[in-house]
Parts: sequence; C-alpha cells; structure tokens
Amino acid sequence: MDAAASVRERELERFRDFLTLLARLQLAPRLQGKVDLSGVVQQTLLEAHQCSARLEEFNDGQRAAWLRKALANNLTDEIRRLTTAARDVSRERSLEEALQDSSARLNAWLAAEQSSPSEHAVREEELLRLADALARLPPEQRTAVELHHLHGCPVAQIARQMGRSDGAVGALLARGLKKLRQLLRDPASE
Repeated sequence: MDAAASVRERELERFRDFLTLLARLQLAPRLQGKVDLSGVVQQTLLEAHQCSARLEEFNDGQRAAWLRKALANNLTDEIRRLTTAARDVSRERSLEEALQDSSARLNAWLAAEQSSPSEHAVREEELLRLADALARLPPEQRTAVELHHLHGCPVAQIARQMGRSDGAVGALLARGLKKLRQLLRDPASE
C-alpha cells in the first residue's frame, strides 16, 4: 500500500466509531442481537475506500454525509435480509432521515449553533471525538448514556430496558458521564 492510500485509509477509519454509534442509535431493540453492526460499518468503510479518490475532494462534513447515506443503505440491506417483508422505500428513506437526525442530535449535544466554516470543522472533529469516547466506555455505561442523552429516554424507562433499578441506572449515568468527560479532555486516558 502506498503512502497516499495509507493516509486515505486512516482518514476514513476516523469515522468508524461515529458510524457505529449512528447505527446503534437507529437499530430497533428487537434487531440489536441479529444485525452485525461491525459488519455493516465495515461494508460502509469498504465502499468509501473504493470511492476514496472522489471522497478526497470532500470536506469532513460532506464526507460524513456520504458515509451516513451509505450506512443507511447498508443497514437497510441488512435489515431486508433479516426480514421477509417486501421492499418499503419509505422505510429506507426514513432510516436515512433518522441517521441524519441522530447526527444532528449529536452535533447539538456538543455545541450551540456555530456559523463559520472553521467552527463547523471543529464541531465535526468534536463529533468524531465524542463517538470515539463513547465507544471506549464500558458497554452498560455507554448504553445508559446513549439512551438518556441521545435518545432522550427517562431513567425509569432505561432501568426497565436494562433490567436494573433507577438508582443503578443513575449510577451508570454518573460514572459514564464522568468517564466520558475524562476521555474527551484526555483521549489517551483509559
């Protein structure tokens, strides 16, 4: 592999945790154990690698939009393989819109509206850092944080879903947010 290809691959790899987070946020709970999210994300990154020359011309925001659309298509294909229902184009479109909405919620969670291109680039980079930090949380903390802060679920609902008490979920949230802040301040910490 030449140096340019290696750089393109690293650039795309930066989006892996972001894509995994978006896929996790959109997958219905009944499909959580049936869909190989890492496989869907890997397929998306493979497609991006195959189009890397074209994607090189894009800024991070455009690249993220292209990847979201490819992820939506790959998730739809995977879900279609799991179900015998006929193709529903409106459902495919709604999945793509839901992925865009999730991305927008993540952006909103990071910062208020910023207008300059440089501020937008900083926000995109923060979004990638957030996805990476979330991926590094222990699974139960990550689930609680995502459900509460990204899905807007109340603690009682999360407790029922996770089979835990409200207090246990509160503790998961507190520990998860503390660890998340630490990871965002110092990405090298573990």
